[in-house]
Amino acid sequence: METFYHSTRSRGELVTSKQAILAGLAPDGGLYVSDALGAEKLDLAQVCASSFTQTAERVLGTLLPDYTAEELAGCVRAAYGAQWDTPAICPVTPLGTDWLLELFHGPTCAFKDVALQMLPQLMGVAREGDGHDVMIVTATSGDTGKAALDGFSDVPHTGVCVFYPWGKVSDIQRLQMVTQIGGNVAVCAIRGNFDDAQSEVKRIFSDRSLAERLSARNVVLSSANSINVGRLAPQVTYYFDSYAQLVRAGAISQGDEVTYVVPTGNFGDVLAGYYAKRMGLPVRRLVVASNANDVLTDFLTTGTYDKRRPFVKTISPSMDILVSSNLERLLYFASNGDVELVSFLMADLAEKGAYTVPPELLASIQETFGCGRADDEMARETIRTTWEESHKLIDPHTAVAKHVMDALPQDGSTRVCLSTASPYKFPADVLGALGVDASGMNGFASMDSLEHITGTAAPVQLSSLRDAESLHDDVCDRDKMGAFVESACARIFL
Repeated sequence: METFYHSTRSRGELVTSKQAILAGLAPDGGLYVSDALGAEKLDLAQVCASSFTQTAERVLGTLLPDYTAEELAGCVRAAYGAQWDTPAICPVTPLGTDWLLELFHGPTCAFKDVALQMLPQLMGVAREGDGHDVMIVTATSGDTGKAALDGFSDVPHTGVCVFYPWGKVSDIQRLQMVTQIGGNVAVCAIRGNFDDAQSEVKRIFSDRSLAERLSARNVVLSSANSINVGRLAPQVTYYFDSYAQLVRAGAISQGDEVTYVVPTGNFGDVLAGYYAKRMGLPVRRLVVASNANDVLTDFLTTGTYDKRRPFVKTISPSMDILVSSNLERLLYFASNGDVELVSFLMADLAEKGAYTVPPELLASIQETFGCGRADDEMARETIRTTWEESHKLIDPHTAVAKHVMDALPQDGSTRVCLSTASPYKFPADVLGALGVDASGMNGFASMDSLEHITGTAAPVQLSSLRDAESLHDDVCDRDKMGAFVESACARIFL
């Protein structure tokens, strides 16, 4: 059976996975999905005997079948090589009686590296011989931006343009972006929050006049956000690989179910776990952990998604999101591919700011997904107690997930907490949680103090930022983002 992708909102246009990756977003504003998801299961015994890279090839070969085995092998070699600080790529380590899945060992110290070291490789193969220049346009709540900049820097015939919310990312996250070198990169802060940036990026993709002007220059737009299936597919790997690590460690037997607790704002990280479950991974529950911007917790509890609420700036800024784009993919699959329903719900969200799913759809989702929340004080307390009790230093996003995990009733399943970023990306907030007043300290003073009091070491890719030159100081209003993209294309693609 041939595998094609189509929009979550219609089946009018079928595309290959390569075409879906290059386009990023479907023409009608929907997200690309394949009805073949789950038709082919991964062999669990084979997974448990495989390395991360071997599992990555199998996962990607299943989800992106129009790539040849040789193409995927080359992509995997390039994406998961010496730029990672451990050959395990995403190691699982003990956390009391639970487990921590460490996703921050890549070049930018955040889980986005797993996908954004791979996406440029997938795009490069898909583009071979097409003759176009591609501008990657991405909104970031903190981590995607640097990971995209690092992954696409100086890739031939490719530019990357990143927008981040001014004053709403950590000092270290901002420095990672504004010091990025490369002749094909553009970075701009916007006056607004992440949802403003993400909504405007989606509008830019649907701006036909802009597309025509760029086409005249032989330029097309694509996305590195998790709306792109090429971002989502690589993340499925670490769910299967973490399971294999637990089997090899003797923590579980092959076939045992595992519960994953995931800090998430845009729903991509936890959706990858749902894909893994559909592909045969024994998942008991996927638990969504939210911060004070708890729109997902409310939805998973009540069936009503309502973005009409105050936006809260928290110490876990990558989760400060009120419009969780990837939830649309779950609505599609949980409704058995009801494109009319998904289109109706997304129209309600755009026009009214809210939607309510039918009770039977909510019940179906709740069979797999649980939820919980942690505000900043809860996260700080969890950082402190985790350090004192387990001697593990965790970042504020991971702390949200661990707080939620600790509150779960025991159901007999092994539990894994996803750790999405290095604590050294948020040194001031981690210091504060440990009882040190970091007010007046810049990011590097906080980093030095955190090293001193914990005896741990900051990743060199973060500590070396103190000597890097700030290269990108642009700030614009939301309505000027399209113009910024157009000017960046003119500069990069001369």
